[in-house]
Amino acid sequence: MIEYKRPDGQSVKGYLAQPASAENAPGVVVIQEWWGLDDEVKSVADRLAAAGYRALVPDLYRGKLALEAKEAEHLMGDLNFGDAAGQDIRGAVQYLKATGSKKVAVTGFCMGGALTVLAACNVPELDGTVVWYGYPPLEYVDAAAIQKPMLAHWATHDDFFAISGVDQLEAKLKEAGVNYDFERYDAKHAFANPKSDSRGLPPLQYNPEAAKLAWERTFDFLKKNLA
Repeated sequence: MIEYKRPDGQSVKGYLAQPASAENAPGVVVIQEWWGLDDEVKSVADRLAAAGYRALVPDLYRGKLALEAKEAEHLMGDLNFGDAAGQDIRGAVQYLKATGSKKVAVTGFCMGGALTVLAACNVPELDGTVVWYGYPPLEYVDAAAIQKPMLAHWATHDDFFAISGVDQLEAKLKEAGVNYDFERYDAKHAFANPKSDSRGLPPLQYNPEAAKLAWERTFDFLKKNLA
């Protein structure tokens, strides 16, 4: 765990995973699901580090973790999304750039996917975004402010983020001339999380084939846009 500063000067803790050769390595800010900074999102950071990226996961819940859906819903409901995107996430991008990463992307899952879309609009320092099955209310998406490429992975059978909303978001980005790539998978919500099935929630289901393809596309995107 490390500590970094937000643009407003407040301190935030985060989990930093470093590659074997960290000097000048590109960076990725990883945004949690609604459960918090748990072992699964740490494993995502570790995976990125093993691939050569400096990966930083901001602790958006300030040390709190949810074990069941009601707890997660409560913690997510208490989170100020605008503050998280414009301060916690922006500060994380700035930290990685100030400590050696010339280029930095943001990626996030579920709630973190929604925050990644908001970061694309509110963090001018980032160099790309990878969204995993999550989007904010579309009225908060200033598509004209998105200046860097976006890759997004969507589940066509998502009970939390309807695919119809994905279509509306895509239309909004297309109209604004955003450089985006929306990939749709025949899967349920949280299809890339190996622990989805253990949560006991029918709308969640791990899909190893979809996850493998999405990660291949993600690494291709990161290599292209952060190299």
